[in-house]
Amino acid sequence: MGLEQLIIKCKKNNRKAQGELYNLYAKKLFTLCLKYSKNYAESEDNLQDAFLTIFSKIKQYNGNGSFEGWMKRIVINTALQRYRKASVLDVIKDDVLEEEIVEVEVDQVPLDFLLEIIQQLPDKYRLVFNLYVLDGFSHKEIAEMLNVSVGTSKSNLSRARNILKEKIEENEFKNKKTP
Repeated sequence: MGLEQLIIKCKKNNRKAQGELYNLYAKKLFTLCLKYSKNYAESEDNLQDAFLTIFSKIKQYNGNGSFEGWMKRIVINTALQRYRKASVLDVIKDDVLEEEIVEVEVDQVPLDFLLEIIQQLPDKYRLVFNLYVLDGFSHKEIAEMLNVSVGTSKSNLSRARNILKEKIEENEFKNKKTP
C-alpha cells in the first residue's frame, strides 16, 4: 500500500493502517526523539505521545509539504511541550555575547558518545543545540518555540557548544592517557 493510501486510511481511523504507518516511521522518529530527550525511556514516551497526536491530527494534513516533515514537526513539538509543562525552560540570563564559534574535531568522536553527551546537556541547552545545529531552525524560530528571547537562544547555544567541547576534550585526554 502506498503512503497516500495509508494516510487516507489513517484519516478514517483504520487501526491496521495506523499500525503500518507506525511501523514505517517509528525508528526514524524515535531517533529524532532521542535528540530531544534526556534518556531512552523519555524518548519512548515522546514517540508514543507524538504518534497519538499524529493520529488525532492526521485529518489536518492536507498534502502540502512532505508528510514525514509534518510528522517530524509534531515529534519536536511534543518533546518541547513536555519541557514547557515541566518549566525547565526558565531563563538563566538574557544577555549574550556575540555567538562564539566553538570548533572541535568531531570526525574522531564516536556517534554514540556524541549522542550521549548531547543528552547529558541541561534541558534548555540541549533543546537549543538540537533545534539550531541538528534541525536548522533560526534563533528567532527557536525563541518563539521555547518562549525565550533571541539572545537567550544564542547564549544557550554557546553554552551548549562549550560544554560539549569540554566533554569531548576531556574524553580525548582520558583516551590518550589510557595505555
